[in-house]
Amino acid sequence: MIRVLLVDDHPVVRRGLRAMVDELPGVEAVGEAADGAAALRLLAEARENGEPRPDVVLMDLQMGDGMHGVEATRRITALPEPPAVLILTTYSTDADILAAVEAGATGYLLKDAPPEDVATAVHAAARGETVLAPPVAARLLGRVRAGRPTLSPREIEILRLLAEGLANKQISRRLFISEATVKTHLVHIYDKLNVDSRTAAIAAGLAGGLIRPV
Repeated sequence: MIRVLLVDDHPVVRRGLRAMVDELPGVEAVGEAADGAAALRLLAEARENGEPRPDVVLMDLQMGDGMHGVEATRRITALPEPPAVLILTTYSTDADILAAVEAGATGYLLKDAPPEDVATAVHAAARGETVLAPPVAARLLGRVRAGRPTLSPREIEILRLLAEGLANKQISRRLFISEATVKTHLVHIYDKLNVDSRTAAIAAGLAGGLIRPV
């Protein structure tokens, strides 16, 4: 069972999200928070009490006067063994998308997405995979097309394994190379794609057609 924490500043929206999430196969809502700060407190309390942490955080972006989704995502993904953060919002501007991806969000969905798409995204996020709503992918593709980067075959191979959710050590074992070599390749990938995180690299690779969705 995938455990999901809901973060949205509107109680009615949270109620609707909980009802939707609880109907998804293999998924259950285990908590709610009205903003990013409240979400961080819930995660901290679960850790202190030895309770299982959520596997996925469904995160809104703009939440009134409370901590917004991008900052909350940045702080959550910096935690030890963090849950995946899946953005679920009405905002789809380039700035919003890029900020969330750079902060470490595993995926980006819009609130008008069908429940089955949300279910697929939650399961994918729990596996460490990146999921982008079609309009979001289209926006990123438009940015990448302006100057499509060129990656070496080895870099594309590593980027593909990143998209599968593999950690550096797992990639090194899969490709029979050292973990230091993997890190060197990642530096080159980040530089060529003009990003600074694994999630952003995967998103740019998907948008630019360098790799295919898992």
